[in-house]
Amino acid sequence: MVDRKFTFLAFSQFLHHHLLWFLISAYAIAAVYPTIGLRIRSISFGDISIFHEKTHISLLMMMLASLMFNAGLGLKISHLQAVLHKKRVLVAGLVANVTIPMAYIFGVTVVMRLWSEPDEAQHILVGLALVAAMPIAGGSTAWAQNSNGNLALSLGLVLCSTLLSPLVTPVAFQVFGEMAADEYEIVLQGLAAYGSGTFLGLWVVLPSLLGLGVRLTVRETWLTAVMPHIKFINALDLLFLNYSNASVSLPQVMTDYDFDFLAVTLGITAGLCLTAFASGYGLSRVFKVDQAERISLMYGLGMSNNGTGLILASLALASYPRVMVPIIFYNLAQHLVAGTVHEITGRTLTNQKSESG
Repeated sequence: MVDRKFTFLAFSQFLHHHLLWFLISAYAIAAVYPTIGLRIRSISFGDISIFHEKTHISLLMMMLASLMFNAGLGLKISHLQAVLHKKRVLVAGLVANVTIPMAYIFGVTVVMRLWSEPDEAQHILVGLALVAAMPIAGGSTAWAQNSNGNLALSLGLVLCSTLLSPLVTPVAFQVFGEMAADEYEIVLQGLAAYGSGTFLGLWVVLPSLLGLGVRLTVRETWLTAVMPHIKFINALDLLFLNYSNASVSLPQVMTDYDFDFLAVTLGITAGLCLTAFASGYGLSRVFKVDQAERISLMYGLGMSNNGTGLILASLALASYPRVMVPIIFYNLAQHLVAGTVHEITGRTLTNQKSESG
């Protein structure tokens, strides 16, 4: 029994520490062998009616809800109470998380008018809009904790952006719709009306609140015992979600040999990711916060809940599979940039300790 527990913990830690490489492998498998991913997408549990609207329940939606429930379960009330002392920084971070990507994407739409393939430019715009309109990724708190960031501020950014997403996300889609051309303006406005408020409320906000409610009712010793299992389930959910959604778009892009689209999309997406992380750093300079809060702002503003964006795209934009490519690239880019920030902050902290010693 002890050996089995040790083996599970060792494998769980291995999966957690090498998650980026597992994620890259999942995308590679989706590009060449999408069959299982497409089957996962087809698993359905029927429909339910909420506020006179029919909502489809699929395995993918349940996996997303599981991720958000576990995120709520991992929140600590004591940390959230500390956020009340950082209201100005928190509000500024939430505003910047929406406005900075909007400004970047507006600049991209202007430049991309020179692109020879206008449809490809619009696919990139819609994909970036889905990234920018999503709440802050729950994984940003793990990165912040690993880098000695301010966990209270990090948790506050995630929770507030998640709770506000049913209101903020539809408005963001309307704004991005004004930037788009022709049918893609209708596509983005359709996303705003697609029930994104209901979608996010049901599959993102509600599971998060349920997880938080469970957190308040169970003992800390129980949470400590189950947390390794929660992290393992989260990692598997994330991998299967990304593999399944990538199975829709990557095979088509690869068989078309459209490498210029991939290269341009990668460059623009990486630029958005770097801009988002840099805006967190810039905001920390404006408010003159300490290094721990600077780290949390960078991760919070740089990391987007792309699992939700991919599912929303796969449900509402199934006829536009290339829209998912920018989301997939951003998911990779944000983890690569987060890893780089982690390395830099770790070295800075080590240097400071050696100098003070």
